[in-house]
Amino acid sequence: MRAMGTLYLVRHGQASFGAADYDQLSALGTRQCRALGQWFAGRGITFEGVLRGTLRRHEQSLAAIAAGLAADAGPAALPEALVWPGLNEYDPEALIRCVHAGPLARPDSPEAYRAHFRLLRQALTRWMAGQATPEGMPSWAQFAAGVAAALDHVRRAHHGPVLLVSSGGPIATAVHQVLGTPAEAVVEMNMRIRNSALTEFAFTPKRHMLLSFNHLPHLDHSERRGWETYA
Repeated sequence: MRAMGTLYLVRHGQASFGAADYDQLSALGTRQCRALGQWFAGRGITFEGVLRGTLRRHEQSLAAIAAGLAADAGPAALPEALVWPGLNEYDPEALIRCVHAGPLARPDSPEAYRAHFRLLRQALTRWMAGQATPEGMPSWAQFAAGVAAALDHVRRAHHGPVLLVSSGGPIATAVHQVLGTPAEAVVEMNMRIRNSALTEFAFTPKRHMLLSFNHLPHLDHSERRGWETYA
């Protein structure tokens, strides 16, 4: 009987929320991911496969994880990544335009931040229910199918361990698919996934099983108490 593999799903590090270009890791985001790489190295985890989305924050997060691994495990600690568009995040601005007419204030204050995510919740709920068609975005069914295809690939192609670097939406969708939760639960999980957080699946050729969700073992240190972020 084949042993179970482990799929490590990682949300990207802190990006540039509120800036003109969100799709760029902040200095803290880089540190978060480098610390995660060091955590993997400290546990002697050798990855058989790597998948990531096509977004710049995915690529930069993976590079920082690799740098953290290399610091302890030596260079070339990761195999070449398989770039998987189905692991890309939805477009929050396109979603919000479905429920909010006119320009939205830049989320540079607590009030604007809360307003942004309140509208995003509404828009996600409508999109997932088939009540909104954001410009330039796939349907919810197509988005979910892209995530499912990545999980299927891992089951077929690997024995584990496998590293997957993506965003909150695809990771929440993957957990929803594995647990069979109502679709509405995706929104709540998505909003709570922290930057560089780790979610773990055990997998066999037939299925994935949830082991852990949204934890930050690499930040569990007195010097990193201020490193926990959500956007």
